[in-house]
Amino acid sequence: MADYVAAIDQGTTSTRCMIFDQDGEVVAADQMEHEQIFPRAGWVEHDALEIWNNTREVIGGALGKANLNSSHIAAVGITNQRETAVVWDRTDGRPIHNAIVWQDTRTQEICEELAALGGGADRYKSTVGLPLATYFSGPKIRWILDNVEGAREQAERGELLFGNMDTWVLWNLTGGAEHSGVHVTDVTNASRTMLMDLGTLSWDEEIAAEMGVPLSMLPEIRSSSEVYGECRPGVLRGVPVAGILGDQQAATFGQVCYEIGSAKNTYGTGNFMLLNTGEERIHSEHGLLTTVCYRIGESAPVYALEGSIAVTGALVQWLRDNLGLIVEASEIERLAVTVDDNGGAYFVPAFSGLFAPYWRADARGALVGLTRYVNKGHLARAVLEATAFQSREVLDAMNADSGVDLKELKVDGGMVVNELLMQFQADLLGVPVVRPRINETTALGAAYAAGLAVGYWSDLDVLRRNWVEDMRWTPRMDAERRERLYRNWRKAVTKTFDWVDEDVD
Repeated sequence: MADYVAAIDQGTTSTRCMIFDQDGEVVAADQMEHEQIFPRAGWVEHDALEIWNNTREVIGGALGKANLNSSHIAAVGITNQRETAVVWDRTDGRPIHNAIVWQDTRTQEICEELAALGGGADRYKSTVGLPLATYFSGPKIRWILDNVEGAREQAERGELLFGNMDTWVLWNLTGGAEHSGVHVTDVTNASRTMLMDLGTLSWDEEIAAEMGVPLSMLPEIRSSSEVYGECRPGVLRGVPVAGILGDQQAATFGQVCYEIGSAKNTYGTGNFMLLNTGEERIHSEHGLLTTVCYRIGESAPVYALEGSIAVTGALVQWLRDNLGLIVEASEIERLAVTVDDNGGAYFVPAFSGLFAPYWRADARGALVGLTRYVNKGHLARAVLEATAFQSREVLDAMNADSGVDLKELKVDGGMVVNELLMQFQADLLGVPVVRPRINETTALGAAYAAGLAVGYWSDLDVLRRNWVEDMRWTPRMDAERRERLYRNWRKAVTKTFDWVDEDVD
């Protein structure tokens, strides 16, 4: 048995390769950022070829740092930014358009057109678990086929392939155009396209036809933990690719949320809270998504309720890059602790509309409650608090949908090093917030899925034993103050609605 498992974590802003040992400890890692392309307001793109080249670089970088080669790696797992759509030519492997990123809003007209056929935003929700929204992959495929010259004809001839970023990375890892790359996705990524039936775990032909997506473009749907193929060529030649999980499902798996009612919240570019609902699909009545949490081999699929928040960590980046109030993202906590509260200021970061629980594409960002008393410290605090307030809204919806009040929240992602934010989150939720010792849970979850498939780890109990608590924040705020702050937040959110219309771009 080889000594390690590798994970490729293809995220919204960067790509990483991480190598883990039997205890789930990080042995080596390498990371590269890629360009964020903004052709116009509301549009977000990535260069998929740049991402693939970066993937190759970070694989070599991680192996080099640990002085390892392919013989030391038992398996490779992939985790990825979900809903980011790539369409490419199967004969030469070149994308016919930049990847359209999950944050992109250009497909709003397509979503409205489909909603008008009947059923509104919930037209497909009973089948796919998702509302009609710009967030998901299916309408992005339609947009590419409608707007790239000759694309629809190519697609109809079977010359084009579609994939979320997991499929794009896997296809290239396993040989690409030159060596018949494997065109596969897993159930978690397929469940984010708006094209997969959650009950049958297969593509829904009627929805695909209505959306204008030829089935020949779509990858085969497989489980989250099985051998899909081997790497060829490259430094990992011969190593099996054996695990795929969308990034938020991977974080849930890495956080060992295997019991019904367990939940995690990832604090990244956006925030994503998932609640394990077991083999039961709970159809949300409160603005959440029903999604596949994971499926291990031939076992029954496990489902989840998810609350997706578009902008959290990205708001800190905006404060840094667009306003210049801080130089490094880490400085925001030092700035925020210079004041005792938000000074009455609330920042609702609806830069690309609002996701859960509102699903309002017409919303735009608002900073409200300003007086001359408010200074940059209050703004920094309002930026951090926006993340916690949005997470509170999602948790309330989860409690209402599931009928189970959460007892504690496991957290991961880049923002969990911010202790001010984590304490405020515990205060606002009224439950403990718990951070694991190994914070790289997204990559770890993909590694776990791959390792299980090849016997590197024997079962879920082994993975549970690897999880160790690092820090716990318990609520300190009194209930009256908590609810007053939350009431003001909810009022601030209403100020963002109905901003986009015919007169406002």
